[in-house]
Amino acid sequence: MRVKHSALTLAVGSILAYGSLAACSAANSAPENTAPPAAMAAAPAVSTGPVPYATAPDYRGIVAANRAAVVGITIVAPASAMHDNDQDGPQEQSPFDGQDPFFRFFGIPGQMQPNTQPVHALGSGFIVRSDGLILTNAHVVKGATEVTVTLSDHREYPAKVLGLDTTTDVAVIKINAKDLPVVHMGSTDSLQVGDYVLAIGAPYGLEETATAGIVSAKGRSLPDSQSVPFIQTDAAVNPGNSGGPLFDAHGNVVGINSQIYSSTGGYQGLSFAIPIEVATQVQAQILKTGHVEHARLGVGIQPVTQQLAQSFGLDMPAGALVAKVDGGSAAARAGLKAGDVILKFNGKPVNDPGSLSAAVAMAQPGEAAKLDLWRAGKSMQLDVTLGAAPGARATKVSDVLPGQGKLGLSVRPLSDDERQQLGSDAGLVVQQVSGPAAKAGIQPGDVVLAVDGTPVNSASQLRGIIDKHGNSLALLIQRGDSRIFVPVQLG
Repeated sequence: MRVKHSALTLAVGSILAYGSLAACSAANSAPENTAPPAAMAAAPAVSTGPVPYATAPDYRGIVAANRAAVVGITIVAPASAMHDNDQDGPQEQSPFDGQDPFFRFFGIPGQMQPNTQPVHALGSGFIVRSDGLILTNAHVVKGATEVTVTLSDHREYPAKVLGLDTTTDVAVIKINAKDLPVVHMGSTDSLQVGDYVLAIGAPYGLEETATAGIVSAKGRSLPDSQSVPFIQTDAAVNPGNSGGPLFDAHGNVVGINSQIYSSTGGYQGLSFAIPIEVATQVQAQILKTGHVEHARLGVGIQPVTQQLAQSFGLDMPAGALVAKVDGGSAAARAGLKAGDVILKFNGKPVNDPGSLSAAVAMAQPGEAAKLDLWRAGKSMQLDVTLGAAPGARATKVSDVLPGQGKLGLSVRPLSDDERQQLGSDAGLVVQQVSGPAAKAGIQPGDVVLAVDGTPVNSASQLRGIIDKHGNSLALLIQRGDSRIFVPVQLG
């Protein structure tokens, strides 16, 4: 994990602290008998009544009932893949200019070898089906050449990555076992700010660590993860907790711990979990179709500030202001315009741009949606048929060439968007690398265009060529804007 420091974080904190002190100072320095301003005097008193006392949940019972269903995950990956996983997910422009303190906590690296050597790292996960189906974070297993799951009784199993979705940072893996303990799935619908939560995972490699806190906020969007309405908590989570479960007060899983906010790389009171509904939706798609698809509206949006609300004639600063409409997109076909304020998506209020992005991302391409807009001082509705987000597909199991093969590659076919960018119908995207391919310098993200001059477009075709081949071959590799033949000695 690469620690990221942020001077801006400290500056913002100082401003907030100053504002609080200034307010306290003004209140303390006011004359004792000074009458309140008229506007304040006219404001009616708000009485919420007594707050009912809530006893703490049975944390001991929650841990006892679920600890056996929480697993440790050990991965082996090229050093380059470990580096890339710090920046996993949608790469949108961050306001922190490369010093973004929001980051995924990949795991605990073991011995850091030279860049050509594999790196070992740790994460967490939890069993959702008794036959060994496990949920974790995509950034925990992305690029891994080996994945090992350790149960609470210290049994170890090799795991297969059934699919991963970097848009939501959710992965589904499987071990060959049976009659395993499972967690109970909950719901975030009834989860409220202030509710108790408990996290179990392996921070810094310390297995079965339980930490507790409360829900600090819901529906939180982060600079690099606009498609997930995160649950913010103050439960202490650290590197190694990534992929572990977040439980509610009843012992049900309500989220997957994924990111922290930190200027030091360690816990600073702000952690973020993926809602369990998002994770189970991704899981269902991977198990049913082998891939995950996300919808796309095709607009650039920004928050509606108080000043903008006044300019557009809105009563409240809410919604998502359309700053740009992409040509040929679903939004363009539906007639959206720059200056429109999207107030509802399928009847649900859009409080900010993040809530709209999350709602669109979890819809399916081709799905019909209804938008409530504010345009030119009037309310209106538009019907839109959502498009497909480019490259938003998880690894399809049937299209993967196992990394344990003679070549040592796991690959998938190009997406439609990737074919268009490359200008080629042939090609396989490298997912994982080991063995001869790793020694030859091939990396995850490379595109295999051809083998000894023969274009390849499926894992089965590549496997067939390798099985009939001799001890050496030449792969035509596309990396970025460059193409080069890479000789590989199979041995």
